[in-house]
Amino acid sequence: MKQTTVKYLKEYVGETVQLQGWLYNKRSSGKIHFLQFRDGTGTVQAVAAKADVDEALFEQLRSLTQESSIRITGEVREDDRSPGGVELTLGTCELVQQAVDYPIAKQAHGPDFLLNHRHLWLRSQKQWATIRVRHEVVRAIRDFFDERDFVLLDAPIFTPAACEGTSTLFEVNYFDDKAYLTQSGQLYQEAGAMAHGKVYCFGPTFRAERSKTRKHLTEFWMVEPEMAYYDLDMVIDLAEAFVCFIVERVLANRRQELGILERDPAALEKITGPFARITYDEAIELLQKAGSEIQWGGDFGAPDETMLGDHFGKPVFVHHWPTEVKAFYMKQDPDNPKVVKAVDLIAPDGYGEIIGGSQREDDLDVLEGKIEEHNLPKEAFEWYLDLRRYGSVPHGGFGLGLERMVAWMCGTEHIRETIPFPRMLYRIYP
Repeated sequence: MKQTTVKYLKEYVGETVQLQGWLYNKRSSGKIHFLQFRDGTGTVQAVAAKADVDEALFEQLRSLTQESSIRITGEVREDDRSPGGVELTLGTCELVQQAVDYPIAKQAHGPDFLLNHRHLWLRSQKQWATIRVRHEVVRAIRDFFDERDFVLLDAPIFTPAACEGTSTLFEVNYFDDKAYLTQSGQLYQEAGAMAHGKVYCFGPTFRAERSKTRKHLTEFWMVEPEMAYYDLDMVIDLAEAFVCFIVERVLANRRQELGILERDPAALEKITGPFARITYDEAIELLQKAGSEIQWGGDFGAPDETMLGDHFGKPVFVHHWPTEVKAFYMKQDPDNPKVVKAVDLIAPDGYGEIIGGSQREDDLDVLEGKIEEHNLPKEAFEWYLDLRRYGSVPHGGFGLGLERMVAWMCGTEHIRETIPFPRMLYRIYP
């Protein structure tokens, strides 16, 4: 008898195997028990008929409770009605631990209750599927950059200064000084690009935003590539290829999970290049015609992003943004200093911005002026200015928020379900 997992049961049709896991659900029909068994790799139905098992086992199964841990043996047989294509005829069941009064029962629960029990909620089918899609997105991210000769350059979590604006910094004591939790690894990636040509970082970032929208977390993961000798068009080309690569991988490897999530794969199959590319000016004109009250110089709100996504039905790049609404390090357009060579990628279906990037300012004098204009402490950026003093080149990059990407892939309404343990404005437990 072989020990295996649910994932590989199809390889053992007609054989008796042992599985180790938990009772996900159970229903009984007089003389037969139907056990929904899960082991982390998937779920399978195990069937125990009273006529086929001894009386002691049949009674033991009657008293088995949800999420009790068990070891079972049984014969694998094909069943086209099953999601995995197989079913188990139960032979034995060993109780490892009897769960008592499992708090997440079959009835509906509110989001606060579920988030308070996030450590258990992760076991439910949709949460299981979401984390599996997240895993696939992470694998695709690393494979994409590794296949294109990027070097992973880990950025620090403690930073001495702001990257995205001082109003969203988490301040921490750093011995006898102050430090901040990183908002972005981008500035450090610029240093890496000058050493390696093409680099990326992938890790947690922190924003102290007092926001309670379905798209915001205070701690989230971001991947940030940075490339020497790249202009804005090259940054956009790479971002488009990147998103298409991730979508293709999810469709290729996570169809089962998309089915559990009731995510129509046809919506993702439409996500192929080329994506539309419009200027900020063109976006404002389009939005105003659609009824938005946005004026030139304003940043997009969620309704504006939804309008743009609905209009194109696919991701759309919006480039050349007003200087006033973008970060100090973005390259001014020499032909129009009112705008910078920045780009946002807006996803369809109301998921909003998933990528923000730009060509970076490579002129030392202009960058020094921007730091002064934004009232940033120059001494904290001396190392960053050195990158312009010693071999400055055109360069650029972007950042993609992992959780927003996963939410879009899964069709998840709230971003809190796309990270194992979400951190939000009023949520730091468990």
